[in-house]
Amino acid sequence: MDFSEKWGTDVEEAVKLALFDLKLTRDEVEVTVLEEPSRGFFGIGSKLAKVRVEKKKVEEELKPEPVKETVNIVRPEPKKEKIEEKVKEFKDKQVAKERIEVTERPDNLVAIDENEATIFLKNVTREMGLELEIKAQGNDDSIYIDIEGRDAGTIIGKRGQTLDSIQYLTSLVVNKGKENYIRVIVDAENYRAKREKTLEQLANRLANKVIRTKKSVRLEPMNPYERKVIHSTLQNNPSIVTRSEGEEPYRRVIIELSNK
Repeated sequence: MDFSEKWGTDVEEAVKLALFDLKLTRDEVEVTVLEEPSRGFFGIGSKLAKVRVEKKKVEEELKPEPVKETVNIVRPEPKKEKIEEKVKEFKDKQVAKERIEVTERPDNLVAIDENEATIFLKNVTREMGLELEIKAQGNDDSIYIDIEGRDAGTIIGKRGQTLDSIQYLTSLVVNKGKENYIRVIVDAENYRAKREKTLEQLANRLANKVIRTKKSVRLEPMNPYERKVIHSTLQNNPSIVTRSEGEEPYRRVIIELSNK
């Protein structure tokens, strides 16, 4: 494979993902930015960066370097303090994602007309001009919020990233100043159950491919919850073993034949 197109929260992340796939260094490729990222508001309406990373041709490598560099993006090396801040920020987000559970809801849930969670979500979505219906159920230790409407796709975002951010912010609002932690689950158009089903089907399909071809398969980088779904789906398959490799946010699942 001589090129790879990848999405990322910013250009550098997308480039790193592509380089990882191509097993090349930055000096060995040409980078084209296909789409610039944007932050949006509270993650709503945000856009990921998309890049095309292509291996340099042999003829081009023999030519002298051009005077003007119009493709490669050169950025200053971040300071150690900034790196530590980014690591902390990422770990905080991963903690939030690991709390996402798509399981059967408890039987003792009761409808909630209005509380901190629904008020916060209604205010945010109203400011964004989104038309959504927000309903909530809860018990003493959990709140389940369902969002429906024509703009639900905006709330979900790419692979549920915006939905995870909204859930994280809502959890902060609900648990502010409280001693006992209340678990907050935010869903839109039953996305989380659908996503889990999709991951289970993907895991089984790739496992069959590994058995058929006798070659291991490396999945795209996933968050901890999605990796857990893959591992759980295949844990009882005697012909297959799964493992995770890499560092966050590029950690991914490997599916391979069992040695047993």
